[in-house]
Amino acid sequence: MRKNAPLFLKLDWATIGLYLVLIAIGWVSIYAAAYNDEHSRIFDFSQRYGKQFVWIISAFLIAAFILLLDSKFYSVFGYLIYGVVLFLLLFVLIAGTEVNGSRSWFILGPVRLQPAELAKTATAIALARMMSVYGFTFSRRINLLRIALVILLPVGLIFLQHDTGSAVVFGSFLLMLYREGLSGWFINIVLFAVTIFVLSVLWETVSALMLCAIISGLLYMLYRRRITRPLMLAAGITALYVLLIKWLFPAFDITVAPDLLFTMLCAVAAVLGAITAIRHKLRYVWYILCFFIGSVVLVYSVDYVFDQVLRPHQRDRIENLLGVQEDLQGAGYNVHQSKVAIGSGGLIGKGFLQGTQTKYNFVPEQSTDFIFCTIGEEWGFTGAFVVIVCYLLLLFRLIIISERQKDAFARIYGYCVISVLFFHFVVNIGMTIGLAPVIGIPLPFISYGGSSLWAFTILLFILLKLDAARWQ
Repeated sequence: MRKNAPLFLKLDWATIGLYLVLIAIGWVSIYAAAYNDEHSRIFDFSQRYGKQFVWIISAFLIAAFILLLDSKFYSVFGYLIYGVVLFLLLFVLIAGTEVNGSRSWFILGPVRLQPAELAKTATAIALARMMSVYGFTFSRRINLLRIALVILLPVGLIFLQHDTGSAVVFGSFLLMLYREGLSGWFINIVLFAVTIFVLSVLWETVSALMLCAIISGLLYMLYRRRITRPLMLAAGITALYVLLIKWLFPAFDITVAPDLLFTMLCAVAAVLGAITAIRHKLRYVWYILCFFIGSVVLVYSVDYVFDQVLRPHQRDRIENLLGVQEDLQGAGYNVHQSKVAIGSGGLIGKGFLQGTQTKYNFVPEQSTDFIFCTIGEEWGFTGAFVVIVCYLLLLFRLIIISERQKDAFARIYGYCVISVLFFHFVVNIGMTIGLAPVIGIPLPFISYGGSSLWAFTILLFILLKLDAARWQ
């Protein structure tokens, strides 16, 4: 294509087409979710579907403005954009309005703005700016610390707003980091941490600690290729633990928490391991010790996170998802009704505006977080399948766009966009069918809300502008 070709010829219209299809599906679904006999006109601006039409038109204007800006604007002013959004995240804690227990909104008349949504785009731009510098490498620890700081600063401010769902989304940037060369061990550690967290909720503390000890021993055997010593040590710790907790302590009327006793015994084993590492200069033993100590800290931190970080309804939802409790009239009500709505849709659905779960408002937040159940009920498996295919095609198209970039900034930013959209897509749909905890994040381009629609539009169209600029 010629460098001086018009901008509209350089744009990826397949991506724009999928964007428009998803927005249309969202608008119709919001209409179906909020429809009633008193307000039946789709352009009734007193209703959510009327307001969503205004957000859609304004999103198109924002997209047009982004396409008119110079593509170098984002790389040149990346840190400034990031700083402005951080200021908004801080300022909303002071001057923001509390909605549903979260102080994360600026309300200006009919307009509600959530800086946490814009923070995803700003963080993506800042990461792309930082990592596209010549000579950047993950082998330098200072670079890892800088990346962690860029991601964790907005996460911390969003946690202070009590908006845990939006904060968790920033973990999706790990996918981009992995694509850019971050060791797979980091992702494995994150997955292990999530696993230990879940097991610590389901199991007693001592059982989770034993699992951490077993995995540490297996890692030692894998590196050392010796089975005898770790097995003897494990057998000794187990025998001593049983001897103390079952016979000796009860005989002398000594009361010690089982998890604390097991931790103390493992601490003795850790000290012996450290002495071995020093004597024989075994670096990998230090890694294994750090892994075990981190695992123990994580196990003991679960109670703190549950009591101090998560809000009561979030704790109830996680326990309900994991089967610790079943409260179909309380914490599990939304998900239960959502599954009923989707299941009742069958193969082809009940028909447009014919959903009973939708019409009688059985599912709360049906036009926002649970919009997918409206699609499942009225259009059935077929409609849900079409929506999922649209998202998969969009993600596939974005991968193609990212991979064909000549500029590292555009490629890195592209994978940030993919990571955020993928996380929202998987978790939101997972929430509605009971496979993920309800953390209150919207379905991109479909859920009701001006902030989320604007934020996803900005996120996507910056990439489209960067892609069009590759012809220059």
